[in-house]
Amino acid sequence: MDTYTSYQLITKDITKSLDQVEAQPVVKRDTDYYLANIGNVKTIDDFVKDTRLFTYAMKAYGLGDMAYAKAFMVKALKEGVADEDSFANKLTDKRYAAFVKAFNFAAYGETATLFPAAQQDTVDKYMRQTLEENAGETNEGVRLALYFDRKASSITNWYDVLADTALSSVVRTALGLPDSFASADIDKQAQAFEQKLDIADFTDPEKLSKFLTRFTSMWEINNPTSTAQTSVSVLFAQPTTVGISTDLMMAMQKLRF
Repeated sequence: MDTYTSYQLITKDITKSLDQVEAQPVVKRDTDYYLANIGNVKTIDDFVKDTRLFTYAMKAYGLGDMAYAKAFMVKALKEGVADEDSFANKLTDKRYAAFVKAFNFAAYGETATLFPAAQQDTVDKYMRQTLEENAGETNEGVRLALYFDRKASSITNWYDVLADTALSSVVRTALGLPDSFASADIDKQAQAFEQKLDIADFTDPEKLSKFLTRFTSMWEINNPTSTAQTSVSVLFAQPTTVGISTDLMMAMQKLRF
């Protein structure tokens, strides 16, 4: 199943896609544990000592690969986000500040884990992260498209895009720029993006959809899908297709910037 078709299949009914992720036995078991126990956490030390809870929360915010860095996260959590010069706020990667804001022990102390941000909101983020990771296991282009779709509304300038390797990869691919372009002067990269795209379009669902259609189409051309059956096709019980699908060819014919 090609990149374009796989992405469209997932996003056609995103609620259904997320429900299917939530129903996976391992995901359900970990989520049940998280919801049953997170409200009992009263301190930062308690939080990081429960590896199962902490890892779940970190993954929800896209920080799963940093779950081992507990001392680093303790420092971020202790300083909070109220002060613009706090540790989390000074980090270039804004995911850390988002995590600290959700588990705001610095501001709310023992009640920090009782707020929606630490409870259902974190679960919702975990489901979306898992959906993207599952897709990425067999098609990185689908993962990138899902990620861009999730982040698009928060993009305010091209430097936000260039600071995020995944976002910038999507834009370069959609514009037909080589990976080597990423080593060019940062201001020249931003200027090139600005000349080709209106960043405000990313907040318009229809225009964003058109952009991601272009990206998934270009990704498929550059990275032809293997003939092996993908996890996406298994998840949705659809047969795989080999090569470029009719839907993809039709979508490509409509692409215009």
